[in-house]
Formats: sequence, structure tokens, C-alpha cells
Amino acid sequence: MESAMASGPATDPVRATFVAILQQLNRAESVHEGRVHDQALPLQDLAYSLRDFWAIEERRVQLPTALGLLVRNGLVRAEAPGPRPARGAAPPARYRITAEGKQFLIESVAKSDRIQ
Repeated sequence: MESAMASGPATDPVRATFVAILQQLNRAESVHEGRVHDQALPLQDLAYSLRDFWAIEERRVQLPTALGLLVRNGLVRAEAPGPRPARGAAPPARYRITAEGKQFLIESVAKSDRIQ
């Protein structure tokens, strides 16, 4: 079946990873509505939630590179970390889906749901 292939290795791994990242960020925003800080995710949380995603698991796409491309293209916004604690490392940057990212996600899902 064609629709089963759309979520597997027959799909472009970079585009599929973009969609998977945007889905995670969109989910975080929806689940944590009203709690602005929790609506953005650090790279480590994204990596954990996408650890079993086929393109990342097969090392066909590097998550930091894909996330960087989404940021550079305005689909994801990188938020500066909070203030540095007196001791220890600075908190990591957090990532949030933008309106453009939501539009890309909606269009991508709509395209993948069409019968070809």
C-alpha cells in the first residue's frame, strides 16, 4: 500500500524528519497550552522522543542538522536559554514551532493523506 510506505523508508528521510520534529513541537505546544516555558523543547527532549524514528535510528539524518535547517527557514524558533545558574552549565536552548512551521506541517500531512 502506498500510505504505509509514506511513513517508512520509501519516504524522503530529510522531509520525513522535518515533519516528525514539527509534530513533536506542535504536540508540546498543544499539551502545555498556557505554560509558555513548557511549550518549547530542548534538543535532548526532541532527541529522546525521536530516538526510534526510522531516519534518525538508521542515521540517515542528524537531528541537530535538521533542526538547524528548520530554524534557518523560519519553521522553528530557537529560544535563548534562561539565566545561567551560579554553578554548572548553562541551560540548553529550547525550540518552538512557528506559525510557518504549523502551516508546513498541515500541508505535509494533507499531501501524505491524498490518494496518489
